[in-house]
Amino acid sequence: MKHTVFLSLGSNLGDKNLNLSTAINRIAEKTGVLSAISSVYETQPWGFDSENLFYNMAIKIETELTPIDVLKSTQQIEQEMGRTQKTTHSYADRLIDIDIILYDDLVYQSDELTIPHPHYREREFVMAPLREIFLN
Repeated sequence: MKHTVFLSLGSNLGDKNLNLSTAINRIAEKTGVLSAISSVYETQPWGFDSENLFYNMAIKIETELTPIDVLKSTQQIEQEMGRTQKTTHSYADRLIDIDIILYDDLVYQSDELTIPHPHYREREFVMAPLREIFLN
């Protein structure tokens, strides 16, 4: 069964456009079929201070993976792209950040994953790209 998943992507280190496009390509290879891609938004860091602005965007995919398998896939992509344990559980500069925002209309809570993402409505860097996808 196909599921509709919305992911938020962000990068504020290195070649941010390349980081985002690399992540999108790997998501398409490993996680699901891309069905919508937002524009890239330049935003201030959230939850920490940094001189490096973020590039943020959202994508919509269709997948047969479970929510936990989507999480494992996106975490593997983050690690392959250079995300370290140091940046896994805190707000910090990073090459890539991939968050599951919505998975169908599922409400899900476990120790490792909460869907919908618990803070997405508070974050304009998530909401603006999501609105763009929903309006198109």
